[in-house]
Order: sequence, then structure tokens, then C-alpha cells
Amino acid sequence: MIHVGLRIDVDTLRGTRTGVPNLIDLLARYNIRASFFFSMGPDNMGRHLWRLMHPTFLIKMLRTSAARLYGWDTLMRGTLCPGPVIGQICRDTIRNTAGAGHEIGLHAWDHYRWQTRVERMDRNDITLEIQRGYNLLTDIIERHPDCFAAPGWRITPEALIALDGFAFRFESDCRGYSIFRPVFDVKHISHVQVPATLPTYDELIGIKCTPETYNNYLLNLIRPNQLNVLTIHAEVEGINCLPLFQDFVDRALQKGIVFGPLGEILSRTKNIAESTVCKSSVTGREGWVACQENYQTSSIYEKVRNL
Repeated sequence: MIHVGLRIDVDTLRGTRTGVPNLIDLLARYNIRASFFFSMGPDNMGRHLWRLMHPTFLIKMLRTSAARLYGWDTLMRGTLCPGPVIGQICRDTIRNTAGAGHEIGLHAWDHYRWQTRVERMDRNDITLEIQRGYNLLTDIIERHPDCFAAPGWRITPEALIALDGFAFRFESDCRGYSIFRPVFDVKHISHVQVPATLPTYDELIGIKCTPETYNNYLLNLIRPNQLNVLTIHAEVEGINCLPLFQDFVDRALQKGIVFGPLGEILSRTKNIAESTVCKSSVTGREGWVACQENYQTSSIYEKVRNL
């Protein structure tokens, strides 16, 4: 039996309103629980369009057919007028996700702002950003959220310290190969990291696989005796790629793979080491991401990089 932690990032209004209900229905048919990470504040994802001036981002948009995947409404959201506040519009969807037994985590208040500015934000600004999302999510599900996952796997020491002041059981802020407790300089962070280990759809498509071969590639990366944490997106696997994801789940179950929320993976981990977090890059992803120390030399990274 191979255990895979299933992490579902919800970045946009479209993903929350359409993708999340689709995924809840699909997972219910298989009796699978997952970790959903919700963006709560304004959907300003259309502001990423300025990044088209960066060749690597433009190439990514083209090879993944971003307009088809995300929809033009999402690609323009927050450009001509302020983006709608996702948590206020989709309260019932978020509450239904918790009611279905899934783990509920905070992804961001403003996903775009965190992903593009967290390096330039001080601890007070970061704390306020987290607090706004934390308060709204707590109000909706009537309890504290279980966990947090930094947008775009972008986390800084200041953000880690700020997050330590909230009642999260764990975080999933970086890419890595094992569950660990972050440490930098002489500062020890109390929250444990359950890092993502497997590549995402947009990191693989158009580089070494097509939609037709994607599931085989991904299944071949899932191995026993290693941490397997898969990130999918409500905007992708929950909408246009929903049939592809259902096929993936069918094949995975046939191979003896068992899916569960990240908290279950953590509960089975007895020895948690300390590790530093560094800025690095991941094949198929534009810009920097936070990575567990020595991620680039781990066997998981080599398998992903060599696809």
C-alpha cells in the first residue's frame, strides 16, 4: 500500500465556485478525503498578465493553454476593477467542503499579492494578510483552520515567524522530500512542514508529457518508502481536467495507492528532523520557490528534473 497526501489548492473564484464542488463529488464517490487550501480574499489573479513580459511565463501560458484551463474571466479578474472577495461569495461551498470531512486550510487572503510581494512585506504586513484570511475562514467553518499553504510555494523567514503565531497544526509552504521542522539561524519554527514532493500539471505539460501521457508520468513518480504529496488545483483538475484526474484516481487505486489529507500523512510520521528552507527553482515553474534543504540532490528531485 502506497500513501499519497492529496493537497488541493484553490486560487480563484472560478476554482472555488465550480472546481471545488466537482472535486467534492468525485472524491465522495471514491471515499477519499483531501486537504483543501482556500484563498479567501479578492481574486486578483488577472494581474499576473503583466508577467507575460517575462519569456518563461509567456511560454508557460502558451504550453499549458492557460486561457482554456483557467477561463478568460479568471485571466482578467482584478484588472479593470477590484477582484471579488472569494470567501464572501462562496461561503456555502467552503462550509460544505468542511462538512464533507475534508481537511480545511488557508491558502491566502490575496493569492496574487502574496505570490508577487511576500519578499518585500515585513512581518506586520504578513501577519495582517494572514489574519484577514484566517478570521474569515474561521467564521465560515466555525472553527480554526487546520493548516496553511503558501501561494506558489513562496515563503520567507519573516512569513514563517508570522505564521507561527497562528493555531495551525502544520504548514505546506515549500517543495521537499520529507516532513520536517524549519530552522534558520538560531530560530526554531514550531509548525511542522509537510512539503509537496510531486510536480503539478502545469510543470509537466508541454515539457516532457502531453495530457495523454500525463497520468502515466505522474504514477511512475509515486513510490513506496518515500513521502508522496501531490498538489492539484481546483481550477485545473476540478474543471477542464476533471476527466483526466478521475482517470488518474482510477489507475492509482488499481495500483494500491491510497489517498488522504496531509494531516494523516503527518500523523503516521514518528521522527521529524530539522531542516533549513532555501530559495530555488523547479522545472516548469517560473520564478523562485521555497525548497527544503538538499531538495535538489534528493532522489525525488532527480526523478522530477529528469522527466
